[in-house]
Amino acid sequence: MSDNDAIIADLKKSIETWNFALCKEATQKAIDAKIPVTEIMDEGLGKGMEVIGDRFDAAEIFLPQVVAASKTMEVALKMLEPLMGTGDGTAKGTVVMGTVEGDIHEIGKNVCCAMLRGAGYNVIDIGPDSGPQKFLEAAAANNAKVLGGSALMTTTLESQRDLVNENKAEGSKYLCIFGGAPCSREWCDEIGADGYSETGSEIIDLVKNLMNN
Repeated sequence: MSDNDAIIADLKKSIETWNFALCKEATQKAIDAKIPVTEIMDEGLGKGMEVIGDRFDAAEIFLPQVVAASKTMEVALKMLEPLMGTGDGTAKGTVVMGTVEGDIHEIGKNVCCAMLRGAGYNVIDIGPDSGPQKFLEAAAANNAKVLGGSALMTTTLESQRDLVNENKAEGSKYLCIFGGAPCSREWCDEIGADGYSETGSEIIDLVKNLMNN
């Protein structure tokens, strides 16, 4: 294993074990070794976050661990900011996340927020019971590209449709993605959403693909 491979392995491990000290040390070594930021993010930190996502989906770990991993990731992102050229850590773009109107459940949304932050996105969390206007105003204020709306009750699925319709009425400026227990790919297709995420870890690839298109 080369020195760089060992550094990348340590970066991945630091996220999987939410080890702040190891994360700091490995990130500094990666910077000193001039490993490209994209490689540090994708092969090291990002891969660690994928493992966290898979373990969360398998119920081996729970939300506090996901948040701890995300916070560990933020330590590395702060150190990498000067190399990203933007200086504000938003190199990958901004996502507005909220639970849709009429729904106060937040765990699924919080997991997705932690996953996205861990993957290097700027996440604006507008909280539970958020109507379409709240999403659109937050997106406009923060130059976001993607709106993520979670629904945990069958009765609030229609609020996801409302967000799509409101976004269309205002010129379809944003991409709408949805998830939550009663939500499905078929439902998202029916209401004209831009994407569906079944799990917390899936949302990273979904947002990445939408941002790159």
